[in-house]
Amino acid sequence: MSHSIKKELAALEQMTVGQLHERYAEVFGEAARSRHRQHLIRRIAWRLQANAEGGLSERALRRAEELANIADIRVTPPKVEPAERAARTVASVRVASDSRLPAPGTAITRKYKGRTLTVTVLADGFEYAGKRYPSLTAVAKAITGSHINGFRFFQIEGKA
Repeated sequence: MSHSIKKELAALEQMTVGQLHERYAEVFGEAARSRHRQHLIRRIAWRLQANAEGGLSERALRRAEELANIADIRVTPPKVEPAERAARTVASVRVASDSRLPAPGTAITRKYKGRTLTVTVLADGFEYAGKRYPSLTAVAKAITGSHINGFRFFQIEGKA
């Protein structure tokens, strides 16, 4: 590797993300989509070295082209314009409830440290002491202060 390439690579480490974006555009001829500093440094360094050393062999380029033809996938989703985004409708999907849970409206009770705890099963979560929780585990954590499986804490884990 030549001395000038080594200097350029060392200079990349000192650049800000904005400067790296500018350098990326100079080297690749297009704007960078990433804001990840290390990724930009590596990509620019690779291109600088490839330009200086002659890049990939013809055989490697042919193989890469073959692989690209086989793998017809899209890495990033297409960009959606604001008008198209507004035109999209959100469909609600009903998630099957856990078969271990009783029907919504049912009260689950358990004695814990001399108190009787009552949790109400809701269609979209649980209610305990006037607060809503997304899961039984969240309720158990609020009660005990530590992480514990909600089904195990309320002793309903084996009922399927």
